[in-house]
Amino acid sequence: MPIASIEEILVSARSSLARVTAPEAAQLCRDGALIVDIRPVEQRRRDGEIPGALVIDRNVFEWRLDPTSTHRLPEIDGYDQVIIVVCNEGYASSLAAKSLQDLGLRRATDLVDGFVAWRAAGLPVDLG
Repeated sequence: MPIASIEEILVSARSSLARVTAPEAAQLCRDGALIVDIRPVEQRRRDGEIPGALVIDRNVFEWRLDPTSTHRLPEIDGYDQVIIVVCNEGYASSLAAKSLQDLGLRRATDLVDGFVAWRAAGLPVDLG
């Protein structure tokens, strides 16, 4: 089996994603999309959170979002749901979104440039 670098894996993951910008993500949320924040607690405390986003630790991510999992969150209503994954800069979120697509959530995607882009676009942030 050939060995791939993380950059090659990232390019491959992104090839199946219809990645969205921060303004597009905000509009999709208004239309019912689910934003899932996978940033570590330290980053969320320091930088704030997207209002209404689900916060899911990366180590339980797939179990909480798989529609067939007994551990899924109640917000997950099926395979056709739009789910936008957010990390800090848009790298880990691409890999996580691809993982959701592999589970059959075909409309899963991620936020280009992550939370940094959300904040730079002047979109709402809870500093709690």
